[in-house]
Amino acid sequence: MQPSKDLIRDFFLQQAELFTDEFYLDEKPKYGKNKDAMNWDELTTQVMSCTKCELSKTRTKVVFGCGKKDADLLFIGEAPGEKEDLQGEPFVGRAGQLLDKILAAIQLTRDQVFIANILKCRPPQNRTPHAGEIEQCEPYLVNQIDLIQPKLIVCLGLTAAKTLLRIESPLREMRDKIYTYHGVNVIVTYHPSALLRNPNLKKFAWEDFQKIQKIYKENRESI
Repeated sequence: MQPSKDLIRDFFLQQAELFTDEFYLDEKPKYGKNKDAMNWDELTTQVMSCTKCELSKTRTKVVFGCGKKDADLLFIGEAPGEKEDLQGEPFVGRAGQLLDKILAAIQLTRDQVFIANILKCRPPQNRTPHAGEIEQCEPYLVNQIDLIQPKLIVCLGLTAAKTLLRIESPLREMRDKIYTYHGVNVIVTYHPSALLRNPNLKKFAWEDFQKIQKIYKENRESI
């Protein structure tokens, strides 16, 4: 076969000569980008009964996540705290109340976004998640992303950012950039609890959320 300028055509002609002239293209996966992803009911059932790590022995409730299941905007924190562990909902303590206020400032509510964590169970004394715990729990988060198919992910805090992006840098250096995780754009900003501890960080977080609002509106207008 003589080569031509159409490389795709040449490839299929070559395959037909060597093997077969019948080609089958995979259908679009039923759930998100990953053909092996579970649907919402399957995922919820598995997460709620998960015993993959030791946190299953100390948790009160699994914190699956909440919000709009096809949200354009996905917020990801580190792990449930004490109140989240008791109520089974993410960001319901003081940090969650601050997050609600920030969302209101950019004209959004919880019902319009999805909120999740790297871990679905609370680490004792709110310690930083261990690598093994993240390894066991992250696939659940990936499955949620496959189902939600957000236009933008916002990492709230350093643990979430380091887990998703595999970058070892201070959070201040990770801000004001756009990354990708499983094909989705990612922005990094401060966790609301950090803003409560250090109010001087609020001006930087507000800059980040103004950018988040701009990207969100642009995505909505492009639909």
